[in-house]
Amino acid sequence: MSLGGLVSVALFLLAATGVGGFSVTTSNADVRVKENVGTDLTCSYSGDFGSNARVEWKFKDLKGSQVYVVYGGKATESYANRVTMYNSNLRFTTTTRRDNGVYDCEVSGNGQFGEVRVKLTVLVPPSAPLCRIPSSVTTGRTTLLSCHDADGSPPPKYRWYKNNVLLPPEPSKIANFKNATYRINVDNGNLEFSRTAKADSGQYYCEAVNEAGPAQRCKGAKMEVRDLNTGGIVAGVIVGLLLVALLIFGLWYANKKGYLPSEFSGILCKILNVKADLFVDHCCNMSLI
Repeated sequence: MSLGGLVSVALFLLAATGVGGFSVTTSNADVRVKENVGTDLTCSYSGDFGSNARVEWKFKDLKGSQVYVVYGGKATESYANRVTMYNSNLRFTTTTRRDNGVYDCEVSGNGQFGEVRVKLTVLVPPSAPLCRIPSSVTTGRTTLLSCHDADGSPPPKYRWYKNNVLLPPEPSKIANFKNATYRINVDNGNLEFSRTAKADSGQYYCEAVNEAGPAQRCKGAKMEVRDLNTGGIVAGVIVGLLLVALLIFGLWYANKKGYLPSEFSGILCKILNVKADLFVDHCCNMSLI
């Protein structure tokens, strides 16, 4: 094989194995630190970039917004009081939950570009979550209980309890819960019943849990599941119809006795559309006066 062929093969092997130049690396790609504590994000690069390589750090938060942390060799204004760069590494003197996200170390020099990404998780214990638990629901209805904590980092997982008994996230796998009709979303804290039954009545509360500190619970509340009161609904409809009938009769009687203005009697005739001949004649005669 010719010398040119050997060089080509060597270059191919270097590229395939990653042993070639222009590499950017980090000693820790997943940094976890407690809030208000300092930390370092490391970045190193090969000598191929040259002695005057340009190093910049960018930050992308959990919502996708991106800003420079280091630009032109120094920390940007919003980071100047707590971030410094030594060599190519980034040092935080203190961290807050707003620093959660990913940091890109970008290196350029000798016409080449390389980068490495470091994820930073600032550990914040959960606070007491906010729970919404209905006090009364009807059997057979879809019912939602919600639980949310906005402080914990990383975002907490959620657990639900009924009468101080932990509800398993997958009830179908537990013998005592096979007939349960609920679903728990451990990520967003929702406890949803597809069809509530009287057996679902009880005292409920939720816990928020993450690795940063002890679990926190919301204030419990009682949910009572009741049958639909059909008798009360029927009675209410009957009473309502009786009241409407009494109102119509009262208007008709007042109009017949001439207690209502003549302008109103014509309007009343059209609204009620009474078919009784005597009332129709009276309405029409009154409207012509």
